[in-house]
Parts: sequence; C-alpha cells; structure tokens
Amino acid sequence: MDLMPLKPERRAQLEEYAKRRGQDPIAALDEALEAYLDWERQDFSEAVEGIRRGHEDIAAGRTRPASEVLGNLRRKHEHSALSLPQKPRKT
Repeated sequence: MDLMPLKPERRAQLEEYAKRRGQDPIAALDEALEAYLDWERQDFSEAVEGIRRGHEDIAAGRTRPASEVLGNLRRKHEHSALSLPQKPRKT
C-alpha cells in the first residue's frame, strides 16, 4: 500500500492544503489523515456508547411516547414539521 493514486482534483486540494501549512504534500496528507481517523474513532465510540445507553434505557422502561418528545421539540424549535401524522377521524 505504498502507492495510492489520487484523483487530480484531490491532488490539487492536497497540494494547496500543504502549501498553506508550509508542508510537503506527503506530510500534510499524513497529518490530515491522522486527524480525521482520530476524529472518526472517537465519533464511532461515542455513537456506540449512545446506542448502548439507549438500549439500557429501553430495557429498563425509561421511555416516553413519541408524541411527547415531538411536542417538546416542536415547542422548543417552533417547527410544525415535527408533528406526527394524524389518524383519520371516523365519521
């Protein structure tokens, strides 16, 4: 995996990125990739932890009806798109 082709537009972006930082493109790419992969690893860990906590909440019965949650969000953000569809009324 020593040689990895880049699209011409990506190469141009990398060269500009490196130039702004006074680095050669290889060092700039390594730095940018390291930062992104560190961020992605942290983001993944936080997502997994959030899902785990949510699963524990559901298993423990710590839930609220969707209508209540959406109502709170609607009031907070004053946005009617957060409404649940209404059931048709029987006549």
